[in-house]
Amino acid sequence: MKINRKFITLIALCAALMLPLGCRKNFLTQTNTFQSTEGATFQHSQDVVALVNGIYDAYQSSDLLKKSIWYYANFQSHDFFNYGADIVWNNYQITSLFAQLPVFWNDSYIAIARANAAFGIIATAKANGVVTPALADRLTGEAYFLRGLTYYYLAGAFGGVPLELSAVTNGLHPRSTQDQVFTQVVADMQKAETLLLSKTTLPATELGRATKGAAYGYEGAAQMWLKNYAAALVAFNNPELTNNYHLLPNFMDVHEFDHQNNDESLFEIQFDINGSQSWDGGWQDGGEIAWIDDFSWPEEVSGFGYDYANPGLWYSYQAGDTRKAATILGPGDPNLSPGIIAKWGGIKGYPNVQGGYVSNPVRYSDGAGNPINTNGTLTHPWFGVSDQKRSGYMCAKKWRDPTLTGATGNPTNIFGSQNQILLRYAEVLLDRAECKIRTGDVAGGEADIMLVRNRAWGGAAPAVMQDGLNYDGTASTPITDPLQMVYSEYRHELTGEYSVFFDLRRAGPGVAAAFIHAAYGTDGTTDPQPYPYGPTADGQLHGVWRTALPTGRDLLPIPQVAIGLNPNLTQNPAYN
Repeated sequence: MKINRKFITLIALCAALMLPLGCRKNFLTQTNTFQSTEGATFQHSQDVVALVNGIYDAYQSSDLLKKSIWYYANFQSHDFFNYGADIVWNNYQITSLFAQLPVFWNDSYIAIARANAAFGIIATAKANGVVTPALADRLTGEAYFLRGLTYYYLAGAFGGVPLELSAVTNGLHPRSTQDQVFTQVVADMQKAETLLLSKTTLPATELGRATKGAAYGYEGAAQMWLKNYAAALVAFNNPELTNNYHLLPNFMDVHEFDHQNNDESLFEIQFDINGSQSWDGGWQDGGEIAWIDDFSWPEEVSGFGYDYANPGLWYSYQAGDTRKAATILGPGDPNLSPGIIAKWGGIKGYPNVQGGYVSNPVRYSDGAGNPINTNGTLTHPWFGVSDQKRSGYMCAKKWRDPTLTGATGNPTNIFGSQNQILLRYAEVLLDRAECKIRTGDVAGGEADIMLVRNRAWGGAAPAVMQDGLNYDGTASTPITDPLQMVYSEYRHELTGEYSVFFDLRRAGPGVAAAFIHAAYGTDGTTDPQPYPYGPTADGQLHGVWRTALPTGRDLLPIPQVAIGLNPNLTQNPAYN
């Protein structure tokens, strides 16, 4: 059925206008524009700013960030597993009817529609003197950046997707190829580079907005998907990146609650602590808080535990690597976050732990007559309260917000304001290392790797790179292949964030499957298996899958509901 073009234009405009608008903190602006016309609404510069804020707002969604991008980046790699309704991630059995897929797809195209609607409105506002040329350029650059960002994650997860580049559309475009989508990402980022402000000139009140450096970072990453490694190096070596962003000296600080928007962060989604803790009045009603972090804590502390780590990830960190304690907590490990220690004294201070020490000292005692201050113990790992189907290992990167209590305490604080870093300078350095190696500069690539590793060791990293132990407790062997060095560093530097599986799939066909197999000894099983080594090797099932990545399932299926609405869409082959 052919859809009226004017109606689609109205849909795009409504997508840009109808939801509460915001981005966080100092540059947050909210304007009620529901049922407004374009001419009546955009009469003041702040109205146009609010329009672009609405594109950012599409990302202030736990469903898009955590249950879509984060899940894909971490569950697909087998570094983390899901507990709950999305358990099909654990054995790669997602189908085109999986409920989360339309959320990923629809939220992304809402952001794209808002960006597409913004271009013409900004141009008109500029021509009418509503906004200055400088502000119009910056806002246009932000819209290009956010559209390119959205296509980056869509293509990374689904492969080729329809390219919607206009506010006027019939909504029936077929899928473009993956390369065509990433070519568009490059084009959007290159336009953004000419229009956005530098980090050095962005006013403090605008902190959190896209900058030139962020655009160069994503352009380089998109060029890598296209195998244009020389072009990627040009982007990564731009002074906007090399002069304005730096590794923080202490890896623990990168994700600390009081280090948000730090010197290493190129782009992060902004959240605001001012918001309702009600499920129906907070984040679901446009609030700028999220459940992203405490849903990753042990059920023993938060009442949740909806994602947890693979024990093999814990074993894989090389001795002396400070990233281990800042990334993954195993049985007997304390939470070393300075913010958590200052607020709670560590794990022992949480309401559920205090109450549990009285009612269940076996689970909540340190074995010496004190409330437990670790993530379980070696003799009593925290496998979960409701059952024993978690691994006992948790994500330390998502346990940094000291304002949260989970579903415990009085009052309970479930929804928090921890920003979510999508791209930081350490990843740029590792990307640059991969590009150098692929273009013949192996020494230069290894030098970039060592910049990241030296920070991880607080000075000088070991000259020999190897995992601490294999997943089954056997001794590892040194990593000598330069590209395998990069892949290992992607994992140890970036796991628990928003990048690892995207980076592995980008490296080429079969790379992700081979890397996961080497890391975790994956096989043809599709059910959870007892863990073979360490304190959780008790012969019981504790939520660890060893399922090998099937051919073609590095891509997600196109949502069936999208295919139903657009008969020109085709399904990815592994799901036919």
